Amino acid sequence: MSATESTDVAVVGAGPIGLELAVALKRAGIDYLHFDGKQIGHTVSWFAPGTRFFSSNERIAIAGVPLQTPDGGKCTREQYLTYLRTVVQQFDLDVRTYEPVVGIDRLPAGAGFTLTTKPAGGERRYRASRVVLVTGGTDRPRRLDIPGEDLPHVNHYFDDPHKYFRKRVLVVGGKNSAVEAALRCHNAGAFVSLSYRRAKLPAKSIKYWLLPEINGLMESGRIKAHLGTVPTKITPTHVQLEPWTDPDAQADPTFSFVAPKVRSQSVAADFVLLLVGYRADMSLCRMAGVELVGATETPTFNPHTMETNVAGVYVAGTAVAGTQDKYRVFIENCHVHVDRIVAALTGAPEPAAPQPLAAPES
Repeated sequence: MSATESTDVAVVGAGPIGLELAVALKRAGIDYLHFDGKQIGHTVSWFAPGTRFFSSNERIAIAGVPLQTPDGGKCTREQYLTYLRTVVQQFDLDVRTYEPVVGIDRLPAGAGFTLTTKPAGGERRYRASRVVLVTGGTDRPRRLDIPGEDLPHVNHYFDDPHKYFRKRVLVVGGKNSAVEAALRCHNAGAFVSLSYRRAKLPAKSIKYWLLPEINGLMESGRIKAHLGTVPTKITPTHVQLEPWTDPDAQADPTFSFVAPKVRSQSVAADFVLLLVGYRADMSLCRMAGVELVGATETPTFNPHTMETNVAGVYVAGTAVAGTQDKYRVFIENCHVHVDRIVAALTGAPEPAAPQPLAAPES
């Protein structure tokens, strides 16, 4: 184990908001160290090739660096990863990637924190006066915990649609990620079915340019709709679907296409994509003693400074919402977290609150 290295601020997480915070700390002359267990922008990197952001480019731009695309359209996965690498190079940010933080311990008498990391070369320890956790909200997939979920043809992430050419694909889920996967697999020549537990697709949770296409394909039967169903068992060749009672479906006018009827059935599938959402990893908050509230594990923090109930521990980015059931916290409404944290660290006045977003984006 290497000797302990000390710093004023330890930043954990190198997604867009983590990088934006690093730039702000560097500009303010604050000594910091920056860690990530994977590569910068890791969450974005597991998007399927060619995936476009829902958000407009100016809303996901960071650190005052303009984000431009060749056609002026919404940014793709590849373009945004290139943009993030460019920001790191432009500001010469020192991000210690592939060095996961595996422990946070409070030192006595408010003397700061010891962080333990575990890079490939073995454990290392660092001492920091303050810690900022920018660990995101989609670290791991939600599991259904049904038989067959771990079979090799089952995936909780959507990768390259070419993989599914002329194969039977069952997509489970009904929001953006599931709908986009279903459409892209269909357009790549797959035979697609879609299972969603509610009786209707939630229009507010689907990119507006995808909604007419998925509706039309389901209404024509070119994508087989199994709405109002949930998978209960996966075998190497089939998925058992059972009806699910949705008490809210008829009361919500924002829902879209309605399946004609629901019944128990066994659907043939060569591949199964379980795209039912993601969970935040709040383990570092827990290690640091941060109070986590409810099933979503939402951290307790002061919204004016982003400091948690543990003095010297701050949260920023989508981690402030824990595991979101309905997504309301995104990159674009987290930029202010950076300003608030830097103001708190330097004793500057709190920045003005940003104007509310016109509509949620992701």
